[in-house]
Amino acid sequence: QVQLHESGGGLVQDGGSLRLSCAASGRTLSMYVMGWFRQAPGKEREFVAVIDRTGTYAVSADSVQGRFTISRDNAENTVYLQMNSLKLEDTAVYYCAAGGWGLVESAFDYWGQGTQVTVSS
Repeated sequence: QVQLHESGGGLVQDGGSLRLSCAASGRTLSMYVMGWFRQAPGKEREFVAVIDRTGTYAVSADSVQGRFTISRDNAENTVYLQMNSLKLEDTAVYYCAAGGWGLVESAFDYWGQGTQVTVSS
């Protein structure tokens, strides 16, 4: 079993940047496909980005493509989400997840506790 812990969230102005980190413990991260999801107030959790086990291939949601980049450092057991050109609608709790390949929650077995990202005008 793997434990995931997100960090790096906070308050940022519209147009700003943040980098989220997700540190894994318990098992080596390279065993898992890693994803980022987010949940805004009053909305369902939605897919943000996913990256394969080696970091070779990644997919992002249309809403963040060109602004957000997922990456991983298996030696450091950490996955990142670089978020640029942030918009008000990016405000949400961001979760990292570990599992198999997919763009839906059911593809992932392990979840972090989430980190709040708030974008202000």
